[in-house]
Amino acid sequence: MSLLRRLYARLRLKVNESKSAVSRVFAGHKFLGYSFWVAPKGVVKRRVAKKALETFKRRIRQLSRRSGGRSLRQVVERLGSYLLGWKGYYRLAQTNGCGIGCGQSSSSNGSEARPNAGNCVHREQA
Repeated sequence: MSLLRRLYARLRLKVNESKSAVSRVFAGHKFLGYSFWVAPKGVVKRRVAKKALETFKRRIRQLSRRSGGRSLRQVVERLGSYLLGWKGYYRLAQTNGCGIGCGQSSSSNGSEARPNAGNCVHREQA
């Protein structure tokens, strides 16, 4: 923290030490809804944090519940705007699957279904 204090003092910024931490990437810390994982060859990549995924699922259930007295068109419009915003925010996630079940289901014969990247809410970075 002393290094940060000096750097921030030089930039004339004030550090809130109760909200700031310097730690290893894999100490379970989340940053702006992202967590980190190690890919093959030791490359560190970003993924959507578990809490953010749970919040996403809860919000989808809330928006799509049947007891709201809304038409299907209204439900689809609300879901569409929420999904677009979520996709825009988490577009930097670097995972093979989006983590919410798209492209991860099995077919009726038990073999794995091929993921459909167009339906996922992530973007693979090269």
